[in-house]
Order: sequence, then C-alpha cells, then structure tokens
Amino acid sequence: MTLSRYERMVAKRYLLPGKGEGFIFLVASISLIAVALGVAALIIVMSVMNGFRAELFDKIVGLNGHAVIQGYGGRLDNWQQILADTKKTPGITDATALIEQPLMATHNGRYDVILMRGMSIKDIRRNETLKGKTVAGSMDSLSVGSGRIAMGSRLAQNLGLQVGQMVTITNPQGRTTPFGTVPREISYEVAAIFEIGVYDYDKAFVVMPIEDAQSLMLMGDQIGMIEIKTTDPDRVNEILRPLLPKIANKGLVVDWKTMNATLFEALAVERVAMFVVLSIIVLVAVFNILSSLIMLVRAKTRDIAILRTMGASRQSLLKIFMTVGVLIGSAGIVAGLILGFIFLFFRQSVVNAIQFVTGQNLWDPSIRFLTELPSRTDPMEVLAICSLALLFSFLATLYPALKAASTDPVQVLRYE
Repeated sequence: MTLSRYERMVAKRYLLPGKGEGFIFLVASISLIAVALGVAALIIVMSVMNGFRAELFDKIVGLNGHAVIQGYGGRLDNWQQILADTKKTPGITDATALIEQPLMATHNGRYDVILMRGMSIKDIRRNETLKGKTVAGSMDSLSVGSGRIAMGSRLAQNLGLQVGQMVTITNPQGRTTPFGTVPREISYEVAAIFEIGVYDYDKAFVVMPIEDAQSLMLMGDQIGMIEIKTTDPDRVNEILRPLLPKIANKGLVVDWKTMNATLFEALAVERVAMFVVLSIIVLVAVFNILSSLIMLVRAKTRDIAILRTMGASRQSLLKIFMTVGVLIGSAGIVAGLILGFIFLFFRQSVVNAIQFVTGQNLWDPSIRFLTELPSRTDPMEVLAICSLALLFSFLATLYPALKAASTDPVQVLRYE
C-alpha cells in the first residue's frame, strides 16, 4: 500500500495528539501497549514451551536413546551378536550395551531408591548427556573393578554423600542359601557427582562400569538392554524394521515415543492450547486499536469533509486511516518483540527475583523435571506470531477506514 506525500503527512498528523485529543492518544497508546504485551506473552510462552520440550527430549533421549532392545526377563543373551547387527543397521548411529536396575543405596543410616546404570567405560566417557555435567570429582577415575561409581547431585545430597565417601548398594536378589535368599550388598566409593538438569535423573541415577554392574546383579556375561541412537528420531520405527527379525524371541524394541508418550503428548496439547489462549489476548488488544480509530474518525469528521471538498478521494482516506491503525499495531509488535526477548534473556533472574519477593518456589524441579527455566525460540513461530498480530491490526482498521471514506462532506459542512 503506497501513500502519496500528502497522505503520509495527514497520517502522521493523525498519529500525534492534537488539541483536545489527549484521550484519543491515550487510548491509542494503551492499544500499542496491549499489542506489545500480547505479542511478548506469546513469544515468551511458546519459547519456554519449545525449550521445555527440547531440553527434556535432549536429556531423556541422551540417556535412554531413541530406542532400546530389552531382553525378556530383564536379561539379553547373545548380546554381542545383537549389538554387532544393530551397529551395522543403516540409519543407526550408535548402540550401547546397558544394565539398568532399580536398587537401594544407604549411607550413614540414610536410605534411598536408586536407578543403577551399568555402561562400558568408553560409553560413559563419550556420553553427550553426561559429558561436562560433573560438578565434583571426575568420570575419568571410573574403571573396571575399581569399586568407584558416579551419581546424581540430588541423590548425593539426599544421602549426605561427597566425593571420596563410601555408599552401600543393595541387590535384593542375592545368593540363595539354606536359610533363604541373602541380599547382596557391596560398598562403592563415590568418584564423581554429576548434574544433568533433569530432577528425576539427578535424584536417582548411579553410573558404574558394566562389568561391576554384572557382578552386583550376578548376571554373568548377560546384559539388560541395548540402547540405540538413530539419524532421525521421528523415523526410528522405520530404521529399526530390518533389525526386528534378528532379535525375534530374544527381546523387544521400545522406541522413545512409547517410553515417553504421555509426557510429550501432554506437552504438545498444552503448547497448542497456550497458543490459542494467548492469541485471544492479542485479539482483545487489537480491539483497542478499533475503538481508538473509531474515536479518531468521529473527532476528525470535519477535517475529513474538508479534505473531501479539496479533492481527496475515498481511497486516499481509506489508506490514511488504515495506515494509522497498522502503524499502531506494528509499533506494538516491535515493542513486544523487544520486551519478549529481554524477558527470555533474563528469564531465570526474573524467576529468582519473583521467588525472593513472594517467598514461593515457582520452579520446583521435582514438579517441573528441569532445574532451570528453559527457552528455545523458533524463528518461524515468531514470524507467525508477528504475522497474526499484524493481520488482526489490519482487520481492526477496516471498519473505521471505511466509515471515514464514506463521509458525506455536504452533510457535515451544511451548517458550517
């Protein structure tokens, strides 16, 4: 929509408050602020929802893989051949032998349930989720037969453990004796404490060499499962299809969608619901633009009539008032973008400040899964939000602009 020089001049004049038009300017300013808050709220919420899903996916899949081959009864025989076949399957980038079992840990009279995870030393040191997450000690000190383990920070805190101290891990399925089954208890030295950032993992995970896990669980040379990572998580079933005949009657394949179906489906539904609800906020904000333009048209009725008598066309008046409304909406969108990105940059500081002022824990990791408020902004979503707000602003200008364009100068100026 191209404006002539005089149309730009008139539009600029109507954007600024004239004599006796302070209330109209106030309503227009409120409209701008309302659009800015609506756009900022949409960007903030959608970015946080995206970040929440991405962080959960990265960390959950980082430890559990895109799929696992689970042995029947928790034990996988002839796993070396299955592991070799898995690694040769096109589309599979990595396969890791694992033992994973819930057990009990105790230290100085404190007890807690743990999730023991046995991995090869090579896999422990190259695991992307564990790499760089050590907050005390070192993963390099783990070795086969050393009696050393690594555990999550929340678990260490609950048990009162520090690096170098001993913890006893109990396997209730111990050895059978004439007096019954005796639980197997082995003491390990805490060599490293890590913090992944997912509460459920940090409060339960214990990592040890797979050979030590086999000894603890009395599994001999067996393992519990094989963790698989693929080139495309969304095509995991298609990628694993050629592998299924090779593991028939030995185990079953469970992909990440099945393991975490409820969680990710709930996040997807909540994401759509939040977008719809916050879009209504932007729509309500745009109604302020409509009301301010209606008042502006009523206040400028005499000016409009004079412009019409001087040769201004209906199309020119239409463009002038549409430009005024769209400029208010555009300014609100720009302000909303700035406000939204500032909030996202300082999001954790804002949460901490609100917690300090209110005394309430707004981000409880035991409920939210993650230890910090995440964020991941999708440029396409930001573009969609801005386009939606601009469309609403444009639609809000149509009625006032048509009303101004249809003004009859004869009727207005008859008694002047």
